Amino acid sequence: MDVVLDDRSLNLVEEGIDVALRMGSMDDSSLTARKIGESPCVILGTPTYFERFGEPATPADLLQHEAIIYTRGEGSHWIFTQGETEYPLVAHGRVRVTAAEGVRAAVLSDLGLTLSSTWMFAPELASGAVKPVLTDWTLPARDLWAVFPTGRMASAKARAFVEYVERLLAGFTTR
Repeated sequence: MDVVLDDRSLNLVEEGIDVALRMGSMDDSSLTARKIGESPCVILGTPTYFERFGEPATPADLLQHEAIIYTRGEGSHWIFTQGETEYPLVAHGRVRVTAAEGVRAAVLSDLGLTLSSTWMFAPELASGAVKPVLTDWTLPARDLWAVFPTGRMASAKARAFVEYVERLLAGFTTR
């Protein structure tokens, strides 16, 4: 198995890729895609960051905090909901990152807080190395898609890989 780790949307045919896993919305309708999971999203930071700068109590309080912006995701436009109330926010921060691992590194270095899927920080959430805040507000979940090159049948190995990922995520996802 060759694994390509890249946050960009690659051309699967040109790159010779049998299947890709993509998070977020599927804007390209020319791809053959199947939703295989969904991850809740939270605002999180490290206990050290919160000790230094305090915890936000409302989405508006985030404007007083350093945000780590993942530019390949929703960027700095975060939408909170609580019941019927919707609160859109444009987060501000000095750190803008194009790769998910960069977001992880910045958060774990106590540089700020971020909007993230719970999958991306699952071990740290479980250990307490990061802490979610504003948990009484909801953020849009992130979908996980298996994407196949259009125009050809998915290979047996690609189908088996997707089934394996679905089994791994079964305890962490809702559909």
